[in-house]
Amino acid sequence: MKILVLAWEFPPRIVGGIARHVSELYPEIVLLNHEVHLITVEFGQAPHYEVVDGIHIHRVAVGASHDFFHWVMNMNESMGLHGGKLLREDGGFDLIHAHDWLVGDAAIALKHAFKVPLLSTIHSTEFGRHNGLHSPTSHYIAGKEKQLAHEAWRIIVCTHYMQQEVERAMQSPSDKVDVIYNGICPEKKSRCQDFDYWQFRRRFASDQERIVYYVGRITFEKGIHLFVAAAPSILQEMESVKFVVIGNGNTDYLKQQAWSIGVWDKFYFAGFMSDEDLNRFQTIADCAVFPSLYEPFGIVALESFAAHVPVVVSDTGGLPEVVRHKKTGIVTQTNNVDSLAQGILEVLKNPGFAKWLVDNAHEELGQRFNWAKLARQTESVYRRVLQERSQVDW
Repeated sequence: MKILVLAWEFPPRIVGGIARHVSELYPEIVLLNHEVHLITVEFGQAPHYEVVDGIHIHRVAVGASHDFFHWVMNMNESMGLHGGKLLREDGGFDLIHAHDWLVGDAAIALKHAFKVPLLSTIHSTEFGRHNGLHSPTSHYIAGKEKQLAHEAWRIIVCTHYMQQEVERAMQSPSDKVDVIYNGICPEKKSRCQDFDYWQFRRRFASDQERIVYYVGRITFEKGIHLFVAAAPSILQEMESVKFVVIGNGNTDYLKQQAWSIGVWDKFYFAGFMSDEDLNRFQTIADCAVFPSLYEPFGIVALESFAAHVPVVVSDTGGLPEVVRHKKTGIVTQTNNVDSLAQGILEVLKNPGFAKWLVDNAHEELGQRFNWAKLARQTESVYRRVLQERSQVDW
């Protein structure tokens, strides 16, 4: 089988979770004896063409623009031109697989021009990210998402929650949507031992302080303000706790919040952290907290599973499917500061229970979130589409 994949991010260009998803799924698809060509956006000194883990990577130049939507239009034009060249000259492609609405225009155009069936993975929706559509921009993006969902032969989503959201927000029939979880490569998160543990730890906390952290994008939907708001209740019961916020974005409002409620000295805003330092940090940490208001899946929880860190999450979106309450982590009520604080305290006060959660969570990585297994599930969707395509005239 020969597959053309369109994704607007791929390492070393990493914007969100799509880069990690495509870079870890498709090597496993290649191992199943399929040929994968992936079109993405040029970045830095990365070559315009290379083979990475068996994937043929094509990076296209995109005309610069100060307007994001104009840039997306330029990207689709470049992807469409290069994809058309591949389909004409290289030939024999069986499927086109598009990841999210940003590459939808190019994917749809290639589908119709070359009569190749299109699949789409919907990683999140505009409706879900903003709890509704409240602006012309949101309506525009939702329209693009709906168009891609309509044009796709089948749709893949990462959780049953997302299946319901796609049905509701895009009016997609339920029997058109397949649920395939995200995965992780646990070996990439092996416990670091080649560093001075205490010297590294003292960058963030004193020796007696327990370390509780958030890592991810700094956006409202991630609920980091709830993490800050929970600190006073935690500190009332356990004084020796340090809270660390890791990630890119504007943290000014969080710093102001921490100052105004009197916990400024208990917070450390680390900003961006390299993968190497994050691996070390997770070795010294006691608890990871993801209090999202919206989360289609929550791959950060899997990364904590792999790093042997106990997790506390909210019960929004797909998180309760990923983290099983009091089995692989603690699931708290969304947008409830008291519930979040109690969940964190449950982990910190019961180290034996926390270790049991970590052991269960790590075991589940191989059972439910293994990329080799998920690739076989994806392959079965591909084969279904090819079988159905063979029975119709286009």
